[in-house]
Amino acid sequence: MFRTVTRESSQRGITGLETAIILIAFVVVASVFAFTVLSTGIFASERSKETVYAGIQETKSSLEPRGAVVAYKADRGGTNTIYKVSFIVSNAVAGEPIDLTPPYTSDGSGTDPDISSGAEYKTIVSYNDQNQVMSDVPWSVDWLGNSNSDNLLETGEKTEISVWLLIRDTAEAITSSSATSYWTADSNGSSGILSKGTILDKNDKFTITLSPPERCGSSYSEDVAGSPRRNHGFEVTTKISLV
Repeated sequence: MFRTVTRESSQRGITGLETAIILIAFVVVASVFAFTVLSTGIFASERSKETVYAGIQETKSSLEPRGAVVAYKADRGGTNTIYKVSFIVSNAVAGEPIDLTPPYTSDGSGTDPDISSGAEYKTIVSYNDQNQVMSDVPWSVDWLGNSNSDNLLETGEKTEISVWLLIRDTAEAITSSSATSYWTADSNGSSGILSKGTILDKNDKFTITLSPPERCGSSYSEDVAGSPRRNHGFEVTTKISLV
């Protein structure tokens, strides 16, 4: 004899095995999602740390100015102008040594500055004002106080950098019309103000930028575009007031 079951009295459900499969599926999906979120968070954290460390490294390899900027006045063909600008620098936040091998020296005799033959200088000084831009200007250094005479600016050391806009003839008085002369490009391609350039006058504003290499004792590293990368140096911007 067959028993007839009506729709109203029938019951349907799921077995324990089906329930377990569904729960396992939920757990697997949640685990994959959690792993993805965790991996993304760790990646972002690592990138943030790299950025911070890179910033600290660049800061440790930077220069910072100390004291005032001094501009030296002399005559150039009957006009008072600035022939040299000097400022003192030190190593910022006790960072890595910075190569300050100078391309020029000065000794106060004959004409200054004097080119350092064979000097492999890596720190570049550039200059610009409203009339001209010079990407590689002659400069010399004078170490102050405690130093070990190795051309590396290290913790606790200070040096005075002199940027030579014109050539100074020390045999002539500062007030002489021939006390200074224009530059011609040297064997390194650097120069100060050329004869076709414009000397500084009253109320002229100029900027000197000092750019050290990325790391002391190493060649410049290049980015994708092929241009050399440099550490943060600094700019000296001032306005001339000749008297």
